[in-house]
Amino acid sequence: MSTSSSHPSFWRRVPLAFGAFFSTLSDAAYAARVEKLALPEAAPVAPVAPAPAPVPTPAAAPVILKEATPDAALQLLALLQREARLIDFTQENLGSHADADIGAAARVVHEGCAKVMREYFTIDPVRQEAEGSRIVLQEGFDSAQVRLTGNVVGSAPFTGTLSHRGWRASSVRLPKLSAQHDAAILAPAEVEL
Repeated sequence: MSTSSSHPSFWRRVPLAFGAFFSTLSDAAYAARVEKLALPEAAPVAPVAPAPAPVPTPAAAPVILKEATPDAALQLLALLQREARLIDFTQENLGSHADADIGAAARVVHEGCAKVMREYFTIDPVRQEAEGSRIVLQEGFDSAQVRLTGNVVGSAPFTGTLSHRGWRASSVRLPKLSAQHDAAILAPAEVEL
């Protein structure tokens, strides 16, 4: 896989993904901006003659957005800190460390994150085909499950190459929290006596 300066490396995308995930859960305005980014760009439209005035139609029911509480996101972040020291890793200034040291730390973070994912989530691919496979998306495909990229022109069916299979959480098993638990405390301070 080739990378360029306009595409962040995998290791650069990991903290970006976690940051975007938690910001999307806890900040409705941020989530709205992310949602706009995920919408496919409209294809250029050729100018056409003005259409007759539209006939008024009944207004569609407004979309009701539910506000996500940050507790589940904070709980997940605390689990990733406990098992993988993820917060410690992302808060560390890596500029003064050798690449070998960063790689060793990344291995610990990776193993801990994988443990949390296995223990608290069942994650399945959205598409079963192998990455690199040519696939056809028929009319009516679920745009929440498949994002079109590249030169998107026209309408379905679309034929393209599967560049990423996608992921879906088929189950979540986060521990229950007591009413007195402060989810904002991601890791308590430690005092050695």
